[in-house]
Amino acid sequence: MFSLPRLSRSATPTPTPRERARQIERVLEGSRRLLSERGEANSVAIASEVLAELAKLHPEGWVEFCGVLDADFAPDPGRVLHAAERYAAEPSASHLIALTAAAEPPRQELLRRLSRAPGGTALIVALRRVLLDALRSRPELAAVEADFLHLLGSWFNAGFLQMEQVDWRSSAALLEKIIHHEAVHAIDGWADLRRRLQPDRRCFAFFHPQLPGEPLIFVEVALVPEMPAAIAPLIDKQAAPRGEREFKVAAFYSISNCQPGLRGVSLGNFLIKRVAEHLQREFPQLRTFCTLSPIPGFADWLLRRSQQQVERDGLPPRVAERAHAARALLAGRHGADLAALVSGIAPEAADAELRDALLTLAGFYLAHESVLPGGDPVAKFHLGNGARLERLNWAGDLSRKGLKQSLGIMVNYLYALEEVEDNHDRFVHGEVVSARRIARLL
Repeated sequence: MFSLPRLSRSATPTPTPRERARQIERVLEGSRRLLSERGEANSVAIASEVLAELAKLHPEGWVEFCGVLDADFAPDPGRVLHAAERYAAEPSASHLIALTAAAEPPRQELLRRLSRAPGGTALIVALRRVLLDALRSRPELAAVEADFLHLLGSWFNAGFLQMEQVDWRSSAALLEKIIHHEAVHAIDGWADLRRRLQPDRRCFAFFHPQLPGEPLIFVEVALVPEMPAAIAPLIDKQAAPRGEREFKVAAFYSISNCQPGLRGVSLGNFLIKRVAEHLQREFPQLRTFCTLSPIPGFADWLLRRSQQQVERDGLPPRVAERAHAARALLAGRHGADLAALVSGIAPEAADAELRDALLTLAGFYLAHESVLPGGDPVAKFHLGNGARLERLNWAGDLSRKGLKQSLGIMVNYLYALEEVEDNHDRFVHGEVVSARRIARLL
């Protein structure tokens, strides 16, 4: 059985081109056998042989295998054209079925058969991680990546995922993975992790039956009296746990994806909704479900694109004027290049004028850029998931990472469970649902 962490081949000696060609040829031969009529009857045994050969490959060999998938396991253009012409002439069900069959790349069926063998799904996830890295220099593999995403999106849909609470009684191996994969607020050893699993904290993870013991994504939650404005109190490992009577708000303060090979597969939105429903059953007094989130794209946007964006067409005049005035104030104080401001920001020492200007621009960035391709990724996730842009928090994250990425500003997104569907639809159509306090900033 393959294990995801063991699939890194960085320590494997790089084979010579001739050796790699022989390896690829063995994989290709096995793949053709797997797709043959005889292979269908013995698919698990043949798939195991192909997986064993693939596992021997260096990452460069995996990229070459993806090239083989692109070249040798693509649809037949002539067959697709013929089926399309027949369907266009007579759009019957049988012709549509024939067209669909002709257009499906054989590599999809190859990956399906590989996934049936023990460890097949794990290797496919690891292979996609290498493929995603390779796309920067091999854009012609985009169709292969689309097939991987299509299949993994089906295999890892919410119906197949198991949600489990992670606590101090969980296995040491799982707890180590939580420490390793925490991507938002680093866990400083076992004492820090233990505090994050105390009775006023929760950690939930999604698992898949084909990847036992491997968390796909996990969320950390703080049960607190009110909507939090700063991260430090939530991750203070010396803080005393609160009693259950104080649990009024469930604050999602960290969401971490554990499997780079599943990037783009929707996992977190389902996890948040299921956790909220679970917590509401466990603590009926909970009335507010919110996040305390970073704004990882804000500093970069402020440095590189804000001047052009705040002056773009289509903005309400009042919003454009407020954003332009805030940008002009920063430029008047620090010059056109705001690098010195970003690198030297000290939120506790900032005067009200500077604070208000930066909060205005942060509000503008989240409320008007999130629907665009270059919008903040965390905002896109929560707003696309049906949350409301609720509140900006000055000096919310004074860590080095928080200052570098968002000048210390954090944001609360509110999950009103009865409103998430409507909010999601409005976001899809280009509108960010914001609280009045955000509107007042703009």
